[in-house]
Amino acid sequence: MSQESSTELKTTPFYNIHKELGAKLVPFAGWDMPIQYKGVIQEHLCVRNGVGIFDVSHMGEMDIRGKESKKLLQKLVTNDIEKMLDHSILYTVMCYEDGGVVDDLLVHRFSEDHYFLCVNAANSDKDFQWVRKIAAAYDVTVSDTSAETAQLAIQGKDSEQLLQRLCDVSLNDLRYYHFKKAKIHKNDCIISRTGYTGEDGFELYTDSSLAEPLFLKILEEGKSFNIQPIGLAARDTLRLEMGYALYGNDITAKTSPLEAGLGWVVKLQKEDFVGKESLNKQKEAGLKRKLVGIKLLQRGVLRPHYPVFAEGQPVGELTSGTFSPSLNMGIGLCYVSPEHSQVGTRLAVGIRNQQVPAEIVKPPFVPPGVKH
Repeated sequence: MSQESSTELKTTPFYNIHKELGAKLVPFAGWDMPIQYKGVIQEHLCVRNGVGIFDVSHMGEMDIRGKESKKLLQKLVTNDIEKMLDHSILYTVMCYEDGGVVDDLLVHRFSEDHYFLCVNAANSDKDFQWVRKIAAAYDVTVSDTSAETAQLAIQGKDSEQLLQRLCDVSLNDLRYYHFKKAKIHKNDCIISRTGYTGEDGFELYTDSSLAEPLFLKILEEGKSFNIQPIGLAARDTLRLEMGYALYGNDITAKTSPLEAGLGWVVKLQKEDFVGKESLNKQKEAGLKRKLVGIKLLQRGVLRPHYPVFAEGQPVGELTSGTFSPSLNMGIGLCYVSPEHSQVGTRLAVGIRNQQVPAEIVKPPFVPPGVKH
């Protein structure tokens, strides 16, 4: 986590609510954010077993409009924008020319000439500059809408039932990775069936100046579902149980999406996109490392940068690691050479000068509860 001085930190529209709810606030990506309220394990299990509400207003948002919007996005991202329909959402990455990852993001399509991007908090300024740079050659307008946009995530098996009580449109027919415009309580929202937890759930985008009453209304309505506010710590354990990549840890400007197991969002048959030539060369030459899931075979907690060993020799290091509340074991993600990447391979992780037995597994570590 970043070490910014509190005087420089940005706050979300829900900052006062977090303080009233007793959240422990910490610097994160330039923001003063709640890391936990009642405790990581309790919050984690609340989402796995029922429903939780997350403040994710630190994420960045961009609006792209104009007759060449689709053409720009096809150049900008690795996935295929051509296949998107109105009100669909696409997970993808943007790459540099050398194949390194600029960011992973969600693309929302309103129409062929209007798209909306959600990007990672730590990257939002950098991403906006990158998109504007590529967009200079296209007939489009790119707007950074982060400051006026608040984002809440409502996640867990009870999320649809809870939000339907407050929503003026049916949510039952809103499919995974699709969105609608709707009114929730008194707020005009973009409501998308997406999330970072592996559970069924929604992400809501609304006007930041009107957002505070919405958070309080969802909390109030959620009492009968035992809703809890969820901090960044449980957000991390939830995403890690799914094996979802985190920018800055598992994917960076120095990693390619092919190495990170994100080849499924890299469409090399596309006519052109930034980084295509480098990724083609990498694929033809063969990968030198792969991002894999790893679990401890003895009790322990995994953390980023712990070394990974094969027969006493270092073969990689952890990019993410935690103690899984659902499985009661240490789990993580790490880059290793291809010969050590097979599921079932026995390795070891260096924890406090001990080499603790571990095994390569295929994520997700926990079966997802997503409604497809």
